[in-house]
Amino acid sequence: MLQEKKQYQEIGRDLRQKITSGDYPVNARLPPERNIAETYGVSRTIIREALLMLELEGIVDIRQGSGVYVTRIPLEDAGEPAIYESEVGPFELLQARQLLESNIAAFAAKMATKMDIENLRRSLEQEQRDITTNERSVNNDKLFHELIAGATQNQMLLETVKSIWLRQESSALWQQLYSHIDTRSLRLRWLADHQNILVALRRRDVMGSYQSMWQHMESVKNTLMEISDADAPEFDGYLFESVPIFQGKLV
Repeated sequence: MLQEKKQYQEIGRDLRQKITSGDYPVNARLPPERNIAETYGVSRTIIREALLMLELEGIVDIRQGSGVYVTRIPLEDAGEPAIYESEVGPFELLQARQLLESNIAAFAAKMATKMDIENLRRSLEQEQRDITTNERSVNNDKLFHELIAGATQNQMLLETVKSIWLRQESSALWQQLYSHIDTRSLRLRWLADHQNILVALRRRDVMGSYQSMWQHMESVKNTLMEISDADAPEFDGYLFESVPIFQGKLV
């Protein structure tokens, strides 16, 4: 029985063994992610993380709009890379960020000072300039989210957001996943999301800030899931079930 924690590793090991055993030769296309997910009884995000693990090992290649293909056959006695010992799946990280940062944005709408709003505005101006010039030396996305956490005037919330971002940036699986979508068009999409969040914060719109942040994180998740199989007839766009946007009254 698969362990609830780090399911992607267990499934990745099983898929690796199937490839080693000859079930899928070099250049073979693996079944669609939806089918693999049904076989193991898990969400597609777990399967995507397992495939990213194999891609990091050079065993498969995830091709946008095409699928996942075997690139090499691993050795029978190859051990588990140490890189996975403390690795949290990228979609698990995103889910944690979505739950946490949506509530932080709502609280920031009540607590932000004029200086906080001005700093956020300036950060978006810099983000726009950097996209225009294709400058990548500063992670403007990270800065924007940390500024929102700082606008809560709660140091613990800020430290928590920083720690999650640090965990995300140090994740080999996250970097592998993000490498597929690091494009100018998507940077512009995230900028537009950030601008919507700032509009809600400036209005001190608590629910609007919550929803804008939630939708931003949902958009990131959806984009990351559209890397492969999107053009295949079997693709159904399934994501892990998100907690629905909170519709109650925030006090």
